[in-house]
Amino acid sequence: MNHWKEDWFFGYQFLNGSNPRMITKCKELPSNFPVTGDMVQSSLIPTTTLKEELKEGNIFLVDYAIMDGIPANVIRDRIQHIASPLCLLYEHPEKGLIPIAIQLGQKPDKDTPIFLPSDPPLAWLLAKMWVRHSEFQVFQLLSHLLRTHLVVEVICVSTLRQLPAVHPIYKLLTPHLRYTLEINCRGRTQLLSMDGIFKKVVSTGGDGLLILAQREYKVLTYRSLQPKFDFLDRGVTKLKDYFYRDHSMMLWNVIQNFVSGIVSLYYKSDSEVEQDSELQAWIHDVAVEGFVDVPHFGLASELKTKEELITLLSVAIFTSTAQHAATNNGQFDWCAWVPNTPCTMRHPPPTDKDAVTMGMIMDTLPDISQSCVEMAITWHLGRAQPDAIPMGQYVEQYFTEPAALRVIDKFRKELKELEEQIIAQNEGLELQYLYLCPSRMENSITI
Repeated sequence: MNHWKEDWFFGYQFLNGSNPRMITKCKELPSNFPVTGDMVQSSLIPTTTLKEELKEGNIFLVDYAIMDGIPANVIRDRIQHIASPLCLLYEHPEKGLIPIAIQLGQKPDKDTPIFLPSDPPLAWLLAKMWVRHSEFQVFQLLSHLLRTHLVVEVICVSTLRQLPAVHPIYKLLTPHLRYTLEINCRGRTQLLSMDGIFKKVVSTGGDGLLILAQREYKVLTYRSLQPKFDFLDRGVTKLKDYFYRDHSMMLWNVIQNFVSGIVSLYYKSDSEVEQDSELQAWIHDVAVEGFVDVPHFGLASELKTKEELITLLSVAIFTSTAQHAATNNGQFDWCAWVPNTPCTMRHPPPTDKDAVTMGMIMDTLPDISQSCVEMAITWHLGRAQPDAIPMGQYVEQYFTEPAALRVIDKFRKELKELEEQIIAQNEGLELQYLYLCPSRMENSITI
């Protein structure tokens, strides 16, 4: 509430907020975002230019093109509004990651101006609110629902269909699939349905959320679910203070070591993976039935090597633990102060920078009842669940072999060490990033 208007805080949320997977390095400006060097010069350090900073790799872009043309919800007979912003950011040597230009639509024209930090303060504030409003839609429906809940649902259904309970891969995965089908069924009826909460208070409620999710599903890739490639492909491996990236990579390594340890106990060679007919039926179900009609998903429908199996199982466990925690557990922190991440907008984006008033901002933001529902639902979804099982704690003992139990013990020990490392890193930070502490993370997607 005290810092939400500040540019550094706005930039920080792209790194460590509830939607930390959108920011990409900008090598050249998109043709539909005509920002000039003169426009942003006052935001840069005096001795440099936009062209030089692009070349140096210090300019970043967040593009909500996926929101373009999504039909807006009608709430209590009143049409809501949606934008598809482009936001340019600069990694400033002293101020951190700061926004330097915002365009609230994909087509530049006189009614879609480029907003700048040098504009009237209320115009710049409202432009940032519009970006944060798009963040709410993308983080809830795509980063959270589609890329964690629904991705893991595919693994879950295939595991229940194809792997017998005595199969080692069933034993490995089952604790990480607990309650996921149940919460997804509840999500469909209580959150996403035509009489659900999204329809009541969110600008993409109704048909919009289906179209938005379908668009993301069509471009979803297996590669993007693997943290190493995600950060590499977005060009963000060197971005400073990107705690989500650093902790994700540490967790990925610990998970991969664990999975590799278990898999190596039961499969001595690649040919043993290939010859396991139940495992092959499982991967076929995942790739062909689960991720059906995704043209470039990139997951083969057969497993040929131990390495392929280890990677897929690591993706499943990482997604159901770390990735879900990163997008789910901070919801209330970032959305409880509604102007920071509004669930809907009741007026269209501003077309005239000089006409923005506080009255216009208040009329645009969610009304009191919409704000109350946003606060209530993000508190409910983001809070620690009373019967939560923390990551790496296996309440039901699926594995009984001593060798497997040793691998599990090692996993727990590594998670504990990782937690200590994360807590030490956060010491003295005013704004701590603790969402990926293993003790604060659930073993599976249960909410």
